[in-house]
Amino acid sequence: QVQLVESGGGLVQPGGSLRLSCSFSGLTRDYDAIGWFRQAPGKEREGVSCISIADGSTYYLDSVKGRFTLSRDNSKNTVYLQMDNLKPEDTAVYYCSLLNSFRGETWGQGTQVTVSS
Repeated sequence: QVQLVESGGGLVQPGGSLRLSCSFSGLTRDYDAIGWFRQAPGKEREGVSCISIADGSTYYLDSVKGRFTLSRDNSKNTVYLQMDNLKPEDTAVYYCSLLNSFRGETWGQGTQVTVSS
């Protein structure tokens, strides 16, 4: 039984930054990775970034490479998504997720990110 709780979303101007946090409880040993998905209105949910639980290797969606950075703090049971140089197209609800085979299986409640001038 794993719980994920996201925080850190908000309203930011284009070019600004936000840091999302995902705190998790329970064992994650049955999962390959933890990371973030997002879903914008009228669009499919897409994987943004994830980090391997085993070795710390990371994946990034092409459109966020160089702008977003995923990190983890195992001592605090928390992962972070540092989002820099935000663009309006980054506007979405961001969900923390535990994954197997690059497929999200357990989800947080989501946090809204809005990028607008």
